[in-house]
Amino acid sequence: MEILKLATEWAKAEVFSARFFIFFALLFLTASIGFWQLGKTDMAKAYTLPTLIAGLLIMAVGVGIFFANKSRITSFAQAYSDNPSEFVKSEITRTEQSMGEYRTIVFKVIPFIIVAASLLIVFMDKPFWRATAITTIAMMLVILLVDSNANARLLTYHKHLEQVDKKGF
Repeated sequence: MEILKLATEWAKAEVFSARFFIFFALLFLTASIGFWQLGKTDMAKAYTLPTLIAGLLIMAVGVGIFFANKSRITSFAQAYSDNPSEFVKSEITRTEQSMGEYRTIVFKVIPFIIVAASLLIVFMDKPFWRATAITTIAMMLVILLVDSNANARLLTYHKHLEQVDKKGF
């Protein structure tokens, strides 16, 4: 029964983490409106579209994580009561898959995108491309910040699952 509590706490922490994505998305969207309304220079005006797109993408990520884990909270109790052993095994499989995705996307692809965007700043002199590169770096840093914490929670949760699986029920 302790594993059910741990799984529920992990899912609630993911829901809380999704709120950070939504918060940052709102900041990007607000910045986009600000650049649109108040931008006087070409560089300021160039930020309007990239910050709008970044805000919408981060919002989609946050809302997706929010609803996926919100529904997971209620389904955990049912899955655990049906078959506790199978619940633990399926959670171990799911967390291993998620950890692999984090290793690839968050810790390899995102740093590569940051480097590529940094090079774009250096080699492009058009305001739109520089604004796009700077906004991309900001968006990737937000994702890296939130997801590195989520990854740490996932690793801890996975270790607990493995301990429960080894002990048995």
